[in-house]
Amino acid sequence: MKLFKRKGRTISALILIVGMVMLVASGCTNTPALNSEKESASIPTVGGTIRIAIPEEPDTLDVQQSAMSMTDKISRFFGSNLISMDPDTKELKPSLAEEYTVSEDERSITFKLRSGITFHDGTPLTAMAYKYTFDRLLDPKTMAKGIAQQLNMIESISVTDDQTFVVHLKEPFAPFLYYLSTNAGQALSMEAVNKYGAEYGRNPVGVGPWKFEDWKTGEAITFVRNDGFQWADPFYENQGPARADKLQFKIIKDKQTTIAALESGSVDIAPFVEAKDVKKLRNHPDYYVEEEVKSGLGLFVSLNTESELLVDLQVRKALNLAINKEAIIQAQLQGEGVVADGPLSPSVFGYDQAVEAYGYTYNLEEAKELLAAAGWTKNASGHLEKGGKELALRLLTDNTYSKAAQLIQAMLGEVGIDVQIETMDFATLLEKGANGDFDLALMGYTYEDPDILFLLLHSSQINGLNLSKVQDSELDALLTKGRKTIDSSERKKIYADAQKRIVEQAYWIPVYADKQFHIVNKKVQGVKVSAGLWFLHDSWVADK
Repeated sequence: MKLFKRKGRTISALILIVGMVMLVASGCTNTPALNSEKESASIPTVGGTIRIAIPEEPDTLDVQQSAMSMTDKISRFFGSNLISMDPDTKELKPSLAEEYTVSEDERSITFKLRSGITFHDGTPLTAMAYKYTFDRLLDPKTMAKGIAQQLNMIESISVTDDQTFVVHLKEPFAPFLYYLSTNAGQALSMEAVNKYGAEYGRNPVGVGPWKFEDWKTGEAITFVRNDGFQWADPFYENQGPARADKLQFKIIKDKQTTIAALESGSVDIAPFVEAKDVKKLRNHPDYYVEEEVKSGLGLFVSLNTESELLVDLQVRKALNLAINKEAIIQAQLQGEGVVADGPLSPSVFGYDQAVEAYGYTYNLEEAKELLAAAGWTKNASGHLEKGGKELALRLLTDNTYSKAAQLIQAMLGEVGIDVQIETMDFATLLEKGANGDFDLALMGYTYEDPDILFLLLHSSQINGLNLSKVQDSELDALLTKGRKTIDSSERKKIYADAQKRIVEQAYWIPVYADKQFHIVNKKVQGVKVSAGLWFLHDSWVADK
Protein backbone atom coordinates (compact mmCIF):
# COMPACT_ATOMS: atom_id res chain seq x y z
CA MET A 1 0.00 0.00 0.00
CA LYS A 2 1.34 3.41 -0.99
CA LEU A 3 0.63 6.45 1.19
CA PHE A 4 0.49 10.05 -0.04
CA LYS A 5 0.00 12.52 2.77
CA ARG A 6 -0.21 16.25 3.18
CA LYS A 7 0.97 17.78 6.45
CA GLY A 8 0.65 21.54 6.29
CA ARG A 9 2.73 22.37 3.24
CA THR A 10 5.02 19.34 3.38
CA ILE A 11 4.39 16.25 1.25
CA SER A 12 5.64 12.76 2.09
CA ALA A 13 8.47 12.11 -0.37
CA LEU A 14 8.43 8.32 -0.14
CA ILE A 15 6.62 7.82 -3.45
CA LEU A 16 4.99 10.44 -5.65
CA ILE A 17 2.31 9.34 -8.08
CA VAL A 18 3.07 11.51 -11.09
CA GLY A 19 5.73 14.17 -11.21
CA MET A 20 9.32 14.77 -10.22
CA VAL A 21 10.41 14.02 -6.65
CA MET A 22 11.07 17.28 -4.88
CA LEU A 23 11.24 18.56 -1.31
CA VAL A 24 8.67 21.29 -0.64
CA ALA A 25 9.41 23.95 1.92
CA SER A 26 7.01 23.93 4.85
CA GLY A 27 5.21 26.90 6.34
CA CYS A 28 1.67 28.24 6.19
CA THR A 29 1.98 32.01 6.38
CA ASN A 30 -0.37 34.11 4.30
CA THR A 31 2.36 36.56 3.32
CA PRO A 32 5.63 35.39 1.73
CA ALA A 33 8.93 36.05 3.48
CA LEU A 34 10.56 39.14 1.99
CA ASN A 35 14.15 39.89 1.17
CA SER A 36 15.19 43.08 3.01
CA GLU A 37 16.43 44.54 -0.28
CA LYS A 38 12.97 44.34 -1.90
CA GLU A 39 11.00 47.53 -2.24
CA SER A 40 7.89 47.99 -0.14
CA ALA A 41 5.83 47.96 -3.36
CA SER A 42 6.53 44.21 -3.56
CA ILE A 43 4.72 43.57 -0.25
CA PRO A 44 1.38 41.85 -0.98
CA THR A 45 -1.67 43.96 -0.17
CA VAL A 46 -5.39 43.21 0.10
CA GLY A 47 -8.09 44.70 -2.12
CA GLY A 48 -8.77 45.66 -5.71
CA THR A 49 -10.00 43.69 -8.73
CA ILE A 50 -8.09 41.44 -11.12
CA ARG A 51 -9.60 41.49 -14.61
CA ILE A 52 -8.78 38.83 -17.20
CA ALA A 53 -9.81 38.98 -20.85
CA ILE A 54 -11.17 35.67 -22.15
CA PRO A 55 -11.55 34.93 -25.89
CA GLU A 56 -14.68 32.81 -25.56
CA GLU A 57 -17.69 32.62 -23.27
CA PRO A 58 -18.30 29.35 -21.41
CA ASP A 59 -21.46 27.47 -22.33
CA THR A 60 -21.98 26.64 -18.63
CA LEU A 61 -20.04 26.61 -15.35
CA ASP A 62 -21.35 23.16 -14.46
CA VAL A 63 -18.08 21.31 -14.93
CA GLN A 64 -19.88 18.06 -15.70
CA GLN A 65 -21.96 19.60 -18.47
CA SER A 66 -19.23 21.34 -20.46
CA ALA A 67 -16.42 20.19 -22.72
CA MET A 68 -15.06 23.73 -23.19
CA SER A 69 -11.54 24.51 -22.02
CA MET A 70 -12.70 27.94 -20.81
CA THR A 71 -15.08 26.28 -18.35
CA ASP A 72 -12.12 24.34 -17.01
CA LYS A 73 -9.97 27.47 -16.67
CA ILE A 74 -12.65 29.48 -14.82
CA SER A 75 -14.01 26.66 -12.66
CA ARG A 76 -10.64 26.26 -10.93
CA PHE A 77 -11.25 29.56 -9.15
CA PHE A 78 -14.59 28.71 -7.54
CA GLY A 79 -13.67 25.05 -7.05
CA SER A 80 -10.74 23.10 -5.64
CA ASN A 81 -9.49 19.60 -6.40
CA LEU A 82 -8.67 16.46 -4.45
CA ILE A 83 -5.17 16.52 -5.91
CA SER A 84 -3.20 19.45 -7.28
CA MET A 85 -0.42 19.59 -9.86
CA ASP A 86 2.47 21.88 -9.03
CA PRO A 87 2.76 24.27 -12.01
CA ASP A 88 6.56 24.20 -11.85
CA THR A 89 7.43 20.57 -11.14
CA LYS A 90 4.31 18.80 -12.51
CA GLU A 91 4.31 16.94 -9.21
CA LEU A 92 0.93 15.71 -7.96
CA LYS A 93 0.17 16.49 -4.32
CA PRO A 94 -2.78 15.98 -1.97
CA SER A 95 -4.89 19.15 -1.77
CA LEU A 96 -8.49 18.82 -0.53
CA ALA A 97 -7.41 15.29 0.27
CA GLU A 98 -5.26 15.26 3.39
CA GLU A 99 -3.84 11.98 2.23
CA TYR A 100 -4.57 9.13 -0.13
CA THR A 101 -3.43 5.53 -0.35
CA VAL A 102 -3.20 3.25 -3.35
CA SER A 103 -3.91 -0.45 -2.90
CA GLU A 104 -1.32 -3.07 -3.83
CA ASP A 105 -3.27 -4.06 -6.94
CA GLU A 106 -3.56 -0.34 -7.81
CA ARG A 107 -7.30 -0.68 -8.44
CA SER A 108 -8.49 1.11 -5.29
CA ILE A 109 -7.56 4.59 -4.05
CA THR A 110 -8.63 5.70 -0.58
CA PHE A 111 -8.98 9.44 0.02
CA LYS A 112 -9.11 11.07 3.44
CA LEU A 113 -10.44 14.62 3.22
CA ARG A 114 -9.12 17.59 5.16
CA SER A 115 -11.49 18.68 7.91
CA GLY A 116 -13.25 22.05 8.18
CA ILE A 117 -13.82 22.60 4.47
CA THR A 118 -17.19 24.07 3.48
CA PHE A 119 -18.97 24.91 0.23
CA HIS A 120 -19.87 28.51 -0.49
CA ASP A 121 -23.44 27.76 0.59
CA GLY A 122 -22.19 26.68 4.03
CA THR A 123 -22.60 22.92 3.65
CA PRO A 124 -19.59 20.84 4.71
CA LEU A 125 -17.41 18.96 2.24
CA THR A 126 -17.81 15.29 3.12
CA ALA A 127 -17.08 11.93 1.58
CA MET A 128 -20.76 11.69 0.64
CA ALA A 129 -20.40 14.90 -1.39
CA TYR A 130 -17.75 13.19 -3.49
CA LYS A 131 -19.81 10.03 -3.86
CA TYR A 132 -22.71 12.21 -5.05
CA THR A 133 -20.37 14.07 -7.44
CA PHE A 134 -18.97 10.94 -9.08
CA ASP A 135 -22.30 9.12 -9.14
CA ARG A 136 -23.88 12.14 -10.90
CA LEU A 137 -20.98 12.24 -13.36
CA LEU A 138 -21.37 8.58 -14.31
CA ASP A 139 -25.17 8.64 -14.45
CA PRO A 140 -26.24 8.53 -18.15
CA LYS A 141 -29.09 10.91 -17.30
CA THR A 142 -26.54 13.64 -16.56
CA MET A 143 -25.26 13.44 -20.15
CA ALA A 144 -21.89 14.56 -18.85
CA LYS A 145 -19.32 15.82 -21.35
CA GLY A 146 -15.54 15.91 -21.39
CA ILE A 147 -14.64 14.68 -17.93
CA ALA A 148 -17.05 11.74 -18.20
CA GLN A 149 -14.64 10.15 -20.67
CA GLN A 150 -11.70 10.91 -18.40
CA LEU A 151 -13.26 9.20 -15.38
CA ASN A 152 -15.03 6.28 -17.03
CA MET A 153 -12.45 3.99 -15.41
CA ILE A 154 -14.39 4.35 -12.13
CA GLU A 155 -16.25 1.16 -11.24
CA SER A 156 -17.80 2.41 -7.98
CA ILE A 157 -17.41 4.73 -4.97
CA SER A 158 -17.72 3.53 -1.39
CA VAL A 159 -17.84 5.74 1.73
CA THR A 160 -15.99 4.65 4.87
CA ASP A 161 -16.84 7.61 7.12
CA ASP A 162 -17.61 11.34 6.84
CA GLN A 163 -14.08 12.17 5.70
CA THR A 164 -13.03 8.97 3.89
CA PHE A 165 -14.10 7.39 0.61
CA VAL A 166 -12.68 4.81 -1.78
CA VAL A 167 -12.58 4.98 -5.57
CA HIS A 168 -12.66 1.51 -7.12
CA LEU A 169 -11.24 1.39 -10.66
CA LYS A 170 -12.04 -1.15 -13.35
CA GLU A 171 -8.31 -1.65 -13.80
CA PRO A 172 -5.11 0.20 -12.82
CA PHE A 173 -4.99 3.53 -14.66
CA ALA A 174 -2.20 5.97 -13.83
CA PRO A 175 -3.67 9.03 -15.67
CA PHE A 176 -6.69 8.86 -13.33
CA LEU A 177 -4.78 10.81 -10.68
CA TYR A 178 -3.81 13.46 -13.20
CA TYR A 179 -7.49 13.86 -14.12
CA LEU A 180 -8.32 14.43 -10.45
CA SER A 181 -6.01 17.47 -10.55
CA THR A 182 -8.30 19.01 -13.19
CA ASN A 183 -11.90 20.09 -12.80
CA ALA A 184 -12.79 16.39 -12.85
CA GLY A 185 -11.74 16.33 -9.19
CA GLN A 186 -14.14 19.09 -8.11
CA ALA A 187 -16.88 18.22 -5.63
CA LEU A 188 -20.41 19.51 -6.24
CA SER A 189 -22.79 20.69 -3.53
CA MET A 190 -25.82 18.38 -3.73
CA GLU A 191 -27.90 21.09 -2.08
CA ALA A 192 -26.89 23.69 -4.70
CA VAL A 193 -27.49 21.35 -7.64
CA ASN A 194 -30.95 20.49 -6.29
CA LYS A 195 -31.73 24.14 -5.55
CA TYR A 196 -30.83 25.56 -8.96
CA GLY A 197 -31.64 22.53 -11.13
CA ALA A 198 -31.11 23.32 -14.81
CA GLU A 199 -29.78 26.76 -13.84
CA TYR A 200 -26.95 25.41 -11.69
CA GLY A 201 -24.46 26.09 -14.51
CA ARG A 202 -25.27 29.80 -14.19
CA ASN A 203 -25.08 29.68 -10.37
CA PRO A 204 -22.09 27.49 -9.52
CA VAL A 205 -21.20 26.66 -5.93
CA GLY A 206 -17.81 25.26 -4.94
CA VAL A 207 -15.27 25.21 -2.13
CA GLY A 208 -12.67 27.40 -3.85
CA PRO A 209 -11.17 30.82 -3.05
CA TRP A 210 -13.72 32.72 -5.16
CA LYS A 211 -17.53 32.81 -4.89
CA PHE A 212 -19.77 33.38 -7.88
CA GLU A 213 -21.36 36.84 -7.96
CA ASP A 214 -22.67 37.66 -11.44
CA TRP A 215 -22.73 36.57 -15.10
CA LYS A 216 -23.66 39.17 -17.69
CA THR A 217 -23.99 37.29 -20.95
CA GLY A 218 -21.56 38.51 -23.58
CA GLU A 219 -19.85 40.85 -21.12
CA ALA A 220 -18.29 39.43 -17.97
CA ILE A 221 -18.37 36.79 -15.23
CA THR A 222 -17.54 38.13 -11.76
CA PHE A 223 -16.45 36.43 -8.53
CA VAL A 224 -15.86 37.79 -5.01
CA ARG A 225 -13.31 36.63 -2.47
CA ASN A 226 -14.27 33.71 -0.20
CA ASP A 227 -13.13 35.14 3.15
CA GLY A 228 -13.43 31.75 4.86
CA PHE A 229 -11.01 30.03 2.49
CA GLN A 230 -8.08 28.34 4.28
CA TRP A 231 -7.19 25.35 2.06
CA ALA A 232 -5.10 26.58 -0.86
CA ASP A 233 -3.08 24.20 -3.00
CA PRO A 234 0.19 23.28 -1.23
CA PHE A 235 2.48 25.02 -3.74
CA TYR A 236 1.04 28.48 -2.93
CA GLU A 237 2.77 30.74 -0.42
CA ASN A 238 -0.59 32.25 0.54
CA GLN A 239 -2.63 29.59 2.32
CA GLY A 240 -5.47 31.90 3.35
CA PRO A 241 -8.10 33.88 1.39
CA ALA A 242 -7.29 35.48 -1.95
CA ARG A 243 -5.79 38.97 -1.72
CA ALA A 244 -7.91 40.79 -4.30
CA ASP A 245 -11.55 41.64 -3.53
CA LYS A 246 -12.88 40.58 -6.92
CA LEU A 247 -11.93 38.48 -9.93
CA GLN A 248 -13.56 39.30 -13.23
CA PHE A 249 -13.44 37.52 -16.59
CA LYS A 250 -14.25 39.97 -19.40
CA ILE A 251 -15.44 38.36 -22.63
CA ILE A 252 -13.45 39.85 -25.54
CA LYS A 253 -13.37 37.60 -28.59
CA ASP A 254 -11.23 39.72 -30.91
CA LYS A 255 -7.47 39.50 -30.30
CA GLN A 256 -6.69 43.09 -31.23
CA THR A 257 -9.56 44.36 -29.10
CA THR A 258 -8.01 42.43 -26.19
CA ILE A 259 -4.68 44.22 -26.70
CA ALA A 260 -6.51 47.55 -26.88
CA ALA A 261 -8.34 46.73 -23.63
CA LEU A 262 -5.01 45.97 -21.95
CA GLU A 263 -3.49 49.23 -23.17
CA SER A 264 -6.53 51.24 -22.07
CA GLY A 265 -6.45 49.67 -18.61
CA SER A 266 -9.86 47.95 -18.79
CA VAL A 267 -8.26 44.52 -18.35
CA ASP A 268 -5.16 43.52 -16.39
CA ILE A 269 -4.29 40.21 -18.05
CA ALA A 270 -4.36 39.56 -21.79
CA PRO A 271 -3.98 35.80 -22.33
CA PHE A 272 -2.97 33.76 -25.38
CA VAL A 273 -1.36 36.74 -27.09
CA GLU A 274 0.18 36.22 -30.52
CA ALA A 275 3.94 36.41 -30.98
CA LYS A 276 3.78 39.63 -33.04
CA ASP A 277 1.99 41.45 -30.22
CA VAL A 278 4.34 40.02 -27.60
CA LYS A 279 7.30 41.49 -29.48
CA LYS A 280 5.70 44.95 -29.28
CA LEU A 281 4.92 44.80 -25.55
CA ARG A 282 7.66 42.59 -24.09
CA ASN A 283 9.86 45.51 -23.05
CA HIS A 284 7.05 47.96 -22.28
CA PRO A 285 7.50 49.58 -18.84
CA ASP A 286 3.84 49.01 -17.87
CA TYR A 287 3.63 45.25 -18.53
CA TYR A 288 5.35 41.95 -17.95
CA VAL A 289 5.05 38.78 -20.02
CA GLU A 290 4.37 35.33 -18.61
CA GLU A 291 5.42 32.77 -21.19
CA GLU A 292 5.52 28.99 -21.16
CA VAL A 293 6.28 26.07 -23.42
CA LYS A 294 2.95 24.39 -24.06
CA SER A 295 2.34 20.86 -22.84
CA GLY A 296 2.52 18.85 -26.03
CA LEU A 297 3.75 19.40 -29.55
CA GLY A 298 2.61 22.39 -31.55
CA LEU A 299 3.58 20.57 -34.74
CA PHE A 300 4.63 17.08 -35.73
CA VAL A 301 4.43 15.24 -39.03
CA SER A 302 2.58 11.95 -38.84
CA LEU A 303 4.09 9.45 -41.28
CA ASN A 304 1.74 6.83 -42.68
CA THR A 305 3.73 3.64 -42.05
CA GLU A 306 1.31 1.68 -44.27
CA SER A 307 2.17 3.83 -47.30
CA GLU A 308 4.31 1.78 -49.68
CA LEU A 309 6.70 4.72 -49.92
CA LEU A 310 7.18 5.00 -46.14
CA VAL A 311 7.37 1.35 -45.11
CA ASP A 312 11.17 1.58 -45.35
CA LEU A 313 12.65 2.84 -42.06
CA GLN A 314 15.57 4.38 -43.92
CA VAL A 315 13.20 6.63 -45.84
CA ARG A 316 11.41 7.72 -42.65
CA LYS A 317 14.76 8.52 -41.03
CA ALA A 318 15.81 10.51 -44.09
CA LEU A 319 12.64 12.59 -43.89
CA ASN A 320 13.48 13.46 -40.28
CA LEU A 321 17.01 14.50 -41.23
CA ALA A 322 15.82 16.67 -44.13
CA ILE A 323 13.65 18.97 -42.01
CA ASN A 324 15.16 22.22 -40.72
CA LYS A 325 13.03 22.72 -37.60
CA GLU A 326 14.56 26.06 -36.64
CA ALA A 327 13.57 27.53 -40.00
CA ILE A 328 9.99 26.34 -39.54
CA ILE A 329 9.86 27.89 -36.06
CA GLN A 330 11.01 31.20 -37.49
CA ALA A 331 8.42 31.16 -40.27
CA GLN A 332 5.45 29.69 -38.43
CA LEU A 333 6.00 31.14 -34.94
CA GLN A 334 8.24 34.18 -35.54
CA GLY A 335 10.92 32.29 -33.62
CA GLU A 336 8.78 31.81 -30.50
CA GLY A 337 9.03 28.04 -30.06
CA VAL A 338 11.45 25.26 -29.13
CA VAL A 339 12.71 22.43 -31.30
CA ALA A 340 11.04 19.08 -30.60
CA ASP A 341 13.45 16.14 -30.57
CA GLY A 342 10.88 13.51 -29.61
CA PRO A 343 7.15 12.93 -29.15
CA LEU A 344 6.86 14.75 -25.80
CA SER A 345 7.64 18.36 -24.94
CA PRO A 346 9.87 19.27 -21.97
CA SER A 347 6.79 20.48 -20.04
CA VAL A 348 5.15 17.02 -19.98
CA PHE A 349 5.83 14.59 -17.14
CA GLY A 350 8.09 11.75 -18.27
CA TYR A 351 9.98 13.80 -20.86
CA ASP A 352 13.37 12.14 -21.34
CA GLN A 353 16.11 14.73 -21.72
CA ALA A 354 18.33 12.12 -23.38
CA VAL A 355 16.21 12.53 -26.51
CA GLU A 356 18.08 15.77 -27.16
CA ALA A 357 21.18 13.64 -27.80
CA TYR A 358 19.68 10.80 -29.85
CA GLY A 359 16.95 12.70 -31.72
CA TYR A 360 17.42 13.61 -35.38
CA THR A 361 19.06 16.90 -36.24
CA TYR A 362 19.00 18.64 -39.61
CA ASN A 363 21.56 16.98 -41.89
CA LEU A 364 20.78 17.19 -45.59
CA GLU A 365 23.78 15.15 -46.72
CA GLU A 366 23.02 12.29 -44.35
CA ALA A 367 19.41 12.30 -45.54
CA LYS A 368 20.59 11.98 -49.15
CA GLU A 369 22.93 9.12 -48.19
CA LEU A 370 20.12 7.18 -46.48
CA LEU A 371 17.84 7.59 -49.49
CA ALA A 372 20.60 6.45 -51.84
CA ALA A 373 21.29 3.43 -49.61
CA ALA A 374 17.58 2.61 -49.80
CA GLY A 375 17.86 2.45 -53.62
CA TRP A 376 16.43 5.85 -54.56
CA THR A 377 18.20 7.72 -57.37
CA LYS A 378 17.39 11.01 -59.10
CA ASN A 379 15.80 10.86 -62.52
CA ALA A 380 15.98 13.39 -65.36
CA SER A 381 13.38 15.62 -63.67
CA GLY A 382 15.43 15.74 -60.46
CA HIS A 383 12.98 13.58 -58.48
CA LEU A 384 13.94 10.43 -56.64
CA GLU A 385 12.90 7.24 -58.35
CA LYS A 386 13.12 3.49 -57.70
CA GLY A 387 11.76 0.70 -59.87
CA GLY A 388 10.14 3.22 -62.18
CA LYS A 389 8.17 4.87 -59.34
CA GLU A 390 8.85 8.38 -58.07
CA LEU A 391 9.10 9.24 -54.37
CA ALA A 392 6.03 11.52 -54.43
CA LEU A 393 4.19 12.17 -51.16
CA ARG A 394 0.78 13.67 -50.35
CA LEU A 395 0.90 16.04 -47.39
CA LEU A 396 -2.35 16.89 -45.58
CA THR A 397 -2.69 20.12 -43.62
CA ASP A 398 -5.22 22.69 -42.50
CA ASN A 399 -4.74 26.46 -42.77
CA THR A 400 -3.07 26.58 -39.34
CA TYR A 401 0.15 25.16 -40.74
CA SER A 402 0.19 26.70 -44.23
CA LYS A 403 3.66 28.25 -43.85
CA ALA A 404 5.11 25.10 -42.32
CA ALA A 405 3.62 22.96 -45.09
CA GLN A 406 5.26 25.08 -47.79
CA LEU A 407 8.63 24.92 -46.04
CA ILE A 408 8.42 21.15 -45.60
CA GLN A 409 7.55 20.84 -49.28
CA ALA A 410 10.64 22.88 -50.22
CA MET A 411 12.94 21.07 -47.77
CA LEU A 412 11.98 17.62 -48.97
CA GLY A 413 12.25 18.90 -52.52
CA GLU A 414 15.94 19.60 -51.87
CA VAL A 415 16.59 15.86 -51.51
CA GLY A 416 14.46 15.01 -54.55
CA ILE A 417 11.12 14.19 -52.89
CA ASP A 418 8.05 15.57 -54.64
CA VAL A 419 5.49 16.74 -52.06
CA GLN A 420 1.95 17.71 -52.99
CA ILE A 421 0.13 19.82 -50.37
CA GLU A 422 -3.59 19.21 -49.79
CA THR A 423 -5.25 21.81 -47.55
CA MET A 424 -8.58 21.05 -45.83
CA ASP A 425 -10.48 21.61 -42.61
CA PHE A 426 -9.23 19.67 -39.62
CA ALA A 427 -12.25 17.35 -39.40
CA THR A 428 -11.67 16.22 -42.99
CA LEU A 429 -7.96 15.79 -42.28
CA LEU A 430 -8.73 13.49 -39.36
CA GLU A 431 -11.16 11.48 -41.48
CA LYS A 432 -8.65 11.06 -44.30
CA GLY A 433 -5.94 10.27 -41.77
CA ALA A 434 -7.99 7.58 -40.06
CA ASN A 435 -8.67 6.02 -43.47
CA GLY A 436 -4.97 6.07 -44.39
CA ASP A 437 -5.63 8.38 -47.34
CA PHE A 438 -2.31 10.27 -47.09
CA ASP A 439 1.46 9.97 -46.76
CA LEU A 440 2.24 12.88 -44.43
CA ALA A 441 -0.12 14.82 -42.14
CA LEU A 442 0.62 17.93 -40.10
CA MET A 443 -0.70 17.54 -36.56
CA GLY A 444 -0.36 18.98 -33.06
CA TYR A 445 -1.59 18.10 -29.59
CA THR A 446 -1.88 19.57 -26.10
CA TYR A 447 -1.82 17.14 -23.17
CA GLU A 448 -0.19 17.06 -19.73
CA ASP A 449 0.26 13.31 -19.32
CA PRO A 450 2.48 10.99 -21.41
CA ASP A 451 -0.52 8.67 -21.85
CA ILE A 452 -1.18 10.81 -24.95
CA LEU A 453 1.29 8.46 -26.68
CA PHE A 454 -1.13 5.57 -26.11
CA LEU A 455 -3.91 7.57 -27.76
CA LEU A 456 -1.77 8.55 -30.75
CA LEU A 457 0.48 5.52 -31.32
CA HIS A 458 -0.95 2.35 -29.73
CA SER A 459 -2.17 -0.19 -32.31
CA SER A 460 -5.61 -0.27 -30.65
CA GLN A 461 -6.06 3.34 -31.82
CA ILE A 462 -5.63 2.56 -35.53
CA ASN A 463 -8.62 3.97 -37.44
CA GLY A 464 -8.77 6.53 -34.64
CA LEU A 465 -6.01 8.95 -33.60
CA ASN A 466 -3.14 6.62 -34.55
CA LEU A 467 -2.86 8.16 -38.01
CA SER A 468 0.60 6.70 -38.50
CA LYS A 469 -0.96 3.20 -38.42
CA VAL A 470 1.78 2.07 -36.07
CA GLN A 471 1.61 -1.64 -35.24
CA ASP A 472 4.58 -2.19 -32.95
CA SER A 473 4.26 -4.90 -30.29
CA GLU A 474 7.26 -3.56 -28.35
CA LEU A 475 5.82 -0.04 -28.26
CA ASP A 476 2.34 -1.35 -27.46
CA ALA A 477 3.69 -3.17 -24.42
CA LEU A 478 5.45 -0.04 -23.15
CA LEU A 479 2.44 2.24 -23.64
CA THR A 480 0.09 -0.24 -21.97
CA LYS A 481 2.46 -0.65 -19.04
CA GLY A 482 2.87 3.12 -18.76
CA ARG A 483 -0.86 3.74 -18.28
CA LYS A 484 -1.13 0.97 -15.68
CA THR A 485 1.94 1.84 -13.60
CA ILE A 486 1.18 4.41 -10.89
CA ASP A 487 4.65 4.58 -9.32
CA SER A 488 6.21 7.71 -10.83
CA SER A 489 9.85 6.59 -10.97
CA GLU A 490 8.93 3.37 -12.77
CA ARG A 491 6.58 5.23 -15.07
CA LYS A 492 9.34 7.65 -16.10
CA LYS A 493 11.58 4.73 -17.08
CA ILE A 494 8.81 3.21 -19.17
CA TYR A 495 8.19 6.43 -21.07
CA ALA A 496 11.91 7.00 -21.58
CA ASP A 497 12.01 3.64 -23.38
CA ALA A 498 8.85 4.49 -25.31
CA GLN A 499 10.26 7.81 -26.52
CA LYS A 500 13.45 6.14 -27.70
CA ARG A 501 11.49 3.48 -29.58
CA ILE A 502 9.31 6.08 -31.31
CA VAL A 503 12.34 8.13 -32.38
CA GLU A 504 14.35 5.09 -33.52
CA GLN A 505 11.48 3.88 -35.67
CA ALA A 506 10.83 7.40 -37.02
CA TYR A 507 7.05 7.12 -36.81
CA TRP A 508 6.79 10.93 -36.61
CA ILE A 509 8.83 13.96 -37.48
CA PRO A 510 8.61 16.02 -34.25
CA VAL A 511 8.98 19.67 -35.26
CA TYR A 512 8.32 22.06 -32.38
CA ALA A 513 6.67 22.79 -29.08
CA ASP A 514 5.17 26.25 -29.27
CA LYS A 515 5.06 28.88 -26.58
CA GLN A 516 2.06 30.55 -24.98
CA PHE A 517 2.06 34.19 -23.90
CA HIS A 518 0.06 36.16 -21.34
CA ILE A 519 0.69 39.89 -20.89
CA VAL A 520 0.07 41.30 -17.41
CA ASN A 521 -0.28 44.91 -16.28
CA LYS A 522 2.40 45.53 -13.66
CA LYS A 523 -0.17 46.82 -11.22
CA VAL A 524 -1.10 43.14 -10.70
CA GLN A 525 1.83 41.29 -9.16
CA GLY A 526 2.56 37.61 -8.59
CA VAL A 527 0.74 36.15 -11.61
CA LYS A 528 1.96 32.74 -12.74
CA VAL A 529 0.86 30.77 -15.80
CA SER A 530 1.22 27.06 -16.53
CA ALA A 531 -0.54 24.76 -19.01
CA GLY A 532 -2.67 27.70 -20.15
CA LEU A 533 -4.03 28.20 -16.62
CA TRP A 534 -3.73 31.26 -14.40
CA PHE A 535 -2.35 30.75 -10.88
CA LEU A 536 -3.41 33.82 -8.94
CA HIS A 537 -3.60 32.88 -5.27
CA ASP A 538 -0.25 34.55 -4.55
CA SER A 539 -1.24 37.57 -6.66
CA TRP A 540 -2.26 41.01 -5.48
CA VAL A 541 -3.23 44.42 -6.88
CA ALA A 542 -0.34 46.76 -6.15
CA ASP A 543 -1.93 49.88 -7.66
CA LYS A 544 -5.61 50.15 -6.79
